[in-house]
Amino acid sequence: MRYFFIILSTLFITANAQEYKAVFNCNAKDMQYVASRMILVERTIDMIEKNGGRTKFAVTIHGSCAPIVSKNYDEIILDEDDLASIEISQKQLIKLSERGVELVVCAMSLNANTIPKEDVIPEVKISPNSFIETIGYQNSGYALMVFE
Repeated sequence: MRYFFIILSTLFITANAQEYKAVFNCNAKDMQYVASRMILVERTIDMIEKNGGRTKFAVTIHGSCAPIVSKNYDEIILDEDDLASIEISQKQLIKLSERGVELVVCAMSLNANTIPKEDVIPEVKISPNSFIETIGYQNSGYALMVFE
């Protein structure tokens, strides 16, 4: 009988675990800021999971943020401080992908930043227009979190 209550309690807690849905929209120019936000996304997942919640997160990347998805970001970016920050951001993107976070980059932003599609790290999906992706996430109940 005691095992029945333990199983029932576990099912009740699991059934009541809150799901957190958010899309993080990255368009920031400050690469150090972007790196800090990417780390914060992972810490947020950790905190939610520690409290029994579940996450469904996505990161949409466009504009000045696009170089973080390039395998050859060092050919695009000249500032040494930015290079170190982009490396941190890219490592975080890979970690986030491994944790189930969906990653999307805008094809128009790749073009504007002269990043060939072949140079995009494999963890990132290329969208013709990341605004459409972001709107879709919002329409599916994702909270919009903006990196600007």
